[in-house]
Amino acid sequence: TRRYGEEGLPDDTIDMTLHGSGGQSIGAFIPRGETMRIYGEVNDYAGKGLSGGRMIVRPEDNVTFDKHSNVIAGNVTGFGATSGQMFVAGRAGERFGVRNGGATFVVEGVGDHGCEYMTGGTVVVLGPTGRNFGAGFSGGNTYVLDLDMKKVNPGAIKSGALLFKSLDAETSKLVYALVKQHAEETGSQFAAALLEDWNETVKRFTHVVPKQFVAMTKAMEEAKANNVDFNAPGAWEKVYEQVMEGAR
Repeated sequence: TRRYGEEGLPDDTIDMTLHGSGGQSIGAFIPRGETMRIYGEVNDYAGKGLSGGRMIVRPEDNVTFDKHSNVIAGNVTGFGATSGQMFVAGRAGERFGVRNGGATFVVEGVGDHGCEYMTGGTVVVLGPTGRNFGAGFSGGNTYVLDLDMKKVNPGAIKSGALLFKSLDAETSKLVYALVKQHAEETGSQFAAALLEDWNETVKRFTHVVPKQFVAMTKAMEEAKANNVDFNAPGAWEKVYEQVMEGAR
């Protein structure tokens, strides 16, 4: 990090394979260019502050338990990540992806308070969520398989802060690519089975996204297309008004 700075190295320049139980905060703050492949399980705060690196967590090949339904990542996995990728071939504990600001995660189920206070990035959940999903979720995109609306934060539903949409052609392509990468990186048979009949699988996903984030993204795209000078007086205020109007 000191030598290569914020940009880091090309992906997978340093590629480590580990076996067993990863302790507290394994993979914390790893930068771009560093990849950790963990066969076994990881404890709480794995991938905390992920900063461009990649983590792949998967059970050992010879395990006898159901890989999809078994919890192999502890609580608060991926806390405060800013960039990078994490693939978890199994379920994670509580507060998965809390304060994610820009990383991409694929996981096969999460505990309570998933994606709490998330501000950016992408999370694909290929399994059940615990209660209070999306509390304080203000930015980024999540895609949940067979979403149980009773598990979503009730305040976000009541206020209309979150949108619940079917996948369109663009998001379907994105999620397909991530599920495919997940299957390839982790050997997940569950993910591979989802890909076999994608036309049906895609109908099971719900795109959960903050309403204000959608409005902000649209406003910023329009500002860019119109070559808005944000240093000009009142420019930011005008965009902000557009965001708030779009979020009503």
